Amino acid sequence: MLRLFETYLEGCPQLALQLYILLEHEQANFSQYAAIMVSCCAISWSTVDYQIALRKSLPDKNLLTGPCPKLIYLFYKLFTLLSWMLSIVLLLFLNIKIALFLLLFLWVLGILWAFKEDTQFCASQGMELLYRIVVGFILVFTFFNIKGQNTKCPMSCYYIVRVLATLGVLIVFWFYPLSIFNSDYFIPISVTIALTLLLGIIFLLIYYGTLHPNRSEETKMDEIDGKPVQSDCRMKYFLME
Repeated sequence: MLRLFETYLEGCPQLALQLYILLEHEQANFSQYAAIMVSCCAISWSTVDYQIALRKSLPDKNLLTGPCPKLIYLFYKLFTLLSWMLSIVLLLFLNIKIALFLLLFLWVLGILWAFKEDTQFCASQGMELLYRIVVGFILVFTFFNIKGQNTKCPMSCYYIVRVLATLGVLIVFWFYPLSIFNSDYFIPISVTIALTLLLGIIFLLIYYGTLHPNRSEETKMDEIDGKPVQSDCRMKYFLME
C-alpha cells in the first residue's frame, strides 16, 4: 500500500510534466519516449503489485498467479493510464483552470467513495482521513479495490465516466478553434488517446472475463467447531503481510 501511494504521488505529477514538455515542443527523441513508457510501466506495476498483495492478505480470495493474468492486468492499467494522462495534459493546454477543476472534482468524488466504503486501514481517525484523501488522489488516475470486496458496479461506473471525459476532451479540441497544435500533430495524439483507451478497456474485459481469480465459495462453518471470518476486519489481514 505504501509503495502504491509513493508511486502515484510522485509518478503521476512527473508523468504529466513529461507529457506536457513532449507535446509543447512537438518534437521528441527516443529517450523522452522511453522515459515516459518507463514511468507508465512503473506506475501501472505498482497497482499490479498491490493487487497481488491484497489477494494474498484476504482469506476468502484466490491468489493472482501466473504471468499471463499479471501481464493482462498490467496492460489494462498501462493503456488506461496513458490515455487519461494524455487527455489531462491536452486539457491543460486548453485551460489550466478547467483542468484543475476537473481533477479536483474527481478527487473529491474519490474521497467520498472512500468514505462510503468505510475503510478501516488505519488505527486512528486522523490517519484514516489522510488515507482516504490519498486514496481519492489515486482514484483520479486509476481504479483499484480498496477493501477486497466486489467492485463490479463501481468500476463500471468509473470507466464509463472515464470514457465520457476522454471523449469530451477530444471533442473540445476537434471543434473548438485552437492554434496550440497543427492538425498534422494533433491527429496522431488523438488517435493515440483513443487507441490506448480502447486497448485498455479490451484488456480489462479480457482480465475480468477470463483470467480474474474467481472468488472461492464461502464455506459455512459449524457454529461450535469454527468461527467465520469477520468481513468487517478484512484490512487487518492486509496489514499483517
